[in-house]
Amino acid sequence: MGVGGKTIRKVSGTSGLVGVGALVLVGCTTVGPDFTVPTLDSKAAVLSSPAELPAQHFDGRRRQYWWQSYGCENLNRMVQLALDQNPTVDAARASLIQAAQTANALRDSLTLPTADAQLAQTRQRLSTAEFGLPGGQAYTFSLTNAAVNVSYPLDVFGGNRRRIETQEAQREVQAHLWQAARETLAANVVTTVVREAMLRAQIKATDDLVMAQREALELARQRQALGALSLNELSQPETELAQSLASRNVLEQQLDQVRHQLAAYMGQYPNQSALPQFTLTDLHLPEHVPTVVPSELVHQRPDIRASEAQWHAATANLGVTISGAYPDITLNGSMGALALTPGALFSPASEVWSLGAGVVQPLFHGGALKAAERGARAAVDAAAAQYRQTVVDAFRSVADVLGALNHDADTLTTDQQAERSQQLTLNLTQQQYQWGGVSYPVVLSARQQEAQQQLALAGATGARLADTAALYLALGAEDPFPQ
Repeated sequence: MGVGGKTIRKVSGTSGLVGVGALVLVGCTTVGPDFTVPTLDSKAAVLSSPAELPAQHFDGRRRQYWWQSYGCENLNRMVQLALDQNPTVDAARASLIQAAQTANALRDSLTLPTADAQLAQTRQRLSTAEFGLPGGQAYTFSLTNAAVNVSYPLDVFGGNRRRIETQEAQREVQAHLWQAARETLAANVVTTVVREAMLRAQIKATDDLVMAQREALELARQRQALGALSLNELSQPETELAQSLASRNVLEQQLDQVRHQLAAYMGQYPNQSALPQFTLTDLHLPEHVPTVVPSELVHQRPDIRASEAQWHAATANLGVTISGAYPDITLNGSMGALALTPGALFSPASEVWSLGAGVVQPLFHGGALKAAERGARAAVDAAAAQYRQTVVDAFRSVADVLGALNHDADTLTTDQQAERSQQLTLNLTQQQYQWGGVSYPVVLSARQQEAQQQLALAGATGARLADTAALYLALGAEDPFPQ
């Protein structure tokens, strides 16, 4: 088996001890493959030449606190409060601390000698017959023992180093999961705030629509009373008003749920939170939207970095498994005192010490060692495949969001043009009504169409703001969080 540029054979017996001694003299090596950071083809860009969207521009810069680009101080405070108080983020941070301390403990235990102090006091009764002496005399005595025991594992084949490497990779996985939890939470807060602002705009537009429909229904009832309309013709404005009122109830319910969700992101109960209210005028569309090439994408998305670290851990664990087939060498020693009375414990005659070395060389384990190695190699293959899938999913999500932004821009532009046209139509209709050119029902119809267009415009504006946040999340932010 090739290891560290050398060819090593499994040895046993006297020849094994000679081989171990030679290895100690030459130096330590590390079995198993070394992990290398994977690279991607830089030509496989998600967006090599992005089209400019109305009111937004693509650039290659990454922003740590991207939510600040919405220009809303209340939103900034909400995101920061969520990052400070959210239980999910707290749990991810605690898991990171646990992984880091576990790595520290393992590194210290495997790279530094261990020393333990021992103090024992025993009372014994022995018979000479136990040692084959005639007479069967018995002796009772006390024994005091004080010692310091030292042990140090010689990591000749690097198995311990691979164990440390595995745990460090697991710590890195937790670090990226913590980062992912923070970034996902920030994006959830932003999109939820956007949804609240959109719902408030839609409720206002629905109120305007309901007001116009009620006036239209009242006029229709008056005309029906005069015989100008039939009962069948009266049912249409009644149905339209009922549908609008039902839609408003749904919007109110959704707004309550959004507020409750915001409170949950803050780590608060719904009846405890005093959250600010948000409208679409509070939020400004970020002017610059980041775009990156694949190499940057790989190194900034936390899910990809976590998958890469998991691959690293599997590779290091393969080295741990391979090292199980090689000798395990340990140095140990102790020094202390042994006496029949505590007062004589530290006299020159009571001094005792020992030095030793232990070697464990696996000889026969059936097929367990080879099976374990094959399983560890399969785990490396699985981690590599999972990494590739994570990268593919990342590019897909970025492409999906970029496509959504392009569609959002077209929809928003169309709705804005339609809203301006409808507002102009309403103004002209109101002027014509003042001059006697049209009847009041025509004005009410124009008001209803204007309110319906406001509903569509609010939805398009909210979708554009939310998908911009989704793009920031899909690209991944530069890691601003200490590990």
